[in-house]
Amino acid sequence: MTDADPMLRINHHISIPESELAESFIRASGPGGQNVNKVATAVELRFDVRTSPSLADDVRKRAERLAGQRLTKEGVLIIRAERFRTQERNRADARDRLARLIRRAAVSPKQRKATRPTRASVERRLQRKARRGATKRLRRT
Repeated sequence: MTDADPMLRINHHISIPESELAESFIRASGPGGQNVNKVATAVELRFDVRTSPSLADDVRKRAERLAGQRLTKEGVLIIRAERFRTQERNRADARDRLARLIRRAAVSPKQRKATRPTRASVERRLQRKARRGATKRLRRT
């Protein structure tokens, strides 16, 4: 992705316009010497999942569930990136993490097919129960 690219590409079907992303630069915590107190290298990326027209309803619901603690009550996803010592790399990291989260949300879970236990597995279970019951019966006075 280049700076001229107005969209954050998630996959073939989903792209998020730059206008839906809000970035603020803050000072990072942790090591970094004097530099850490002077330069705002950490990035806080905000994306309004709940009202974004870029996401389908099912993707939105799964993204909200996957976001967990990073989602505010208003439905804004906050991603804080401060792993790297440069603003550009932290910015790319935050966008990459957002893209990964939405990519995971875009995959619909497989529908579970109801199955019945095999006759052999039922018989094995009943034999184990009978054996256990016999053991307990033998312990009685």
